[in-house]
Order: sequence, then structure tokens, then C-alpha cells
Amino acid sequence: MLELSILGFLAEQPLHGYELKERIAALSGHVRPVSDGALYPAIKRLVAAGLLAERIEEGVSAAPRRMLSLTEAGRADLLRRLRTPKPVEISDQARFNTVLAFLRHLPDRREQAAVLRRRLDFLQEPSSFFYRGGRPVAAEEAGDLFRQGMLRVARATGQAERAWLAEAVAELERDA
Repeated sequence: MLELSILGFLAEQPLHGYELKERIAALSGHVRPVSDGALYPAIKRLVAAGLLAERIEEGVSAAPRRMLSLTEAGRADLLRRLRTPKPVEISDQARFNTVLAFLRHLPDRREQAAVLRRRLDFLQEPSSFFYRGGRPVAAEEAGDLFRQGMLRVARATGQAERAWLAEAVAELERDA
């Protein structure tokens, strides 16, 4: 997801590493903070793969800094990643939010709708944080106040997300 975030933010404008780190932290830092030890090697891999370009820009009152921008190959890779998110990028809420943050870069509304439909289909399957006898435990069956709270909040969040996804899919398919 770090690479998707890098490609997605650079699709919007060239940035230097610190700005990029700040934007990634704002998107997902509270869930999955990004360290320099993860970010800069990822940038180096993407540059080596020809997905990012680097240029040195003179600093105003600081040392020169490396500006990063997306190459055409990088844009193509971003679009490929957005068209075909991995199953975990659909099922994991934080990862799906990263896909969602950049889905607008996918130019085809039908393709956008297809990604949202995959998430909606996933959310239609019964699930829980807890299982008893191989079946999901509902909030009313949780047995303690705290697990009941977790399950009630998750149910309300899931209902709201499913409603939004259904509306968004309908809008995208209508406008396609």
C-alpha cells in the first residue's frame, strides 16, 4: 500500500520525499505509520523500476532536495493497481481506503464501479470479529459489554459503507 500511496500522490503533483511522507501519514499514519526506513527504499525501488523520476531542486534556505514525479510507466502501473486491487486490498478497511483515496485517477467510471462493487460484494458476506461453532457472533450474542460495543459499531459502520457503496456504484454506472 505504500507504493500505491506514493504513485497516487505523485499522480497529483511532483513532491519531495518529506512532503510525500507527510501526505502518506495524513492518509494512513494513525493506522500504519510510515518510517523513513520503509519510504525511501520504496522510492528507490520505484525509481529503479522507471516508475518515478527524480530531479534535484535548489532549496530556498536549505540544502538541495530531490523532487519526485510520476513517469508514464508509473501512471500505467498506478492505473493497473487501481483496476485490479488484490483481495486483501478489498477486504482490509485501511488498505481499501488507500485504494479509494486514488480511485478517481482511474478514468473509466465502469472500472471505478467494478472496484467498488468488489468491496460491496465482500461486505455482503456475514462476518464478525468473533465466531462460535464456525458462525459469526452477532452483537446481541457477544456476552460482554465490550465485545457487544465492538460489534455494534462495526455493524453500523458496515451498514453506512454498504449504503454509500451502493449509491456510488449506481451513480458511476448511470454516468458511464
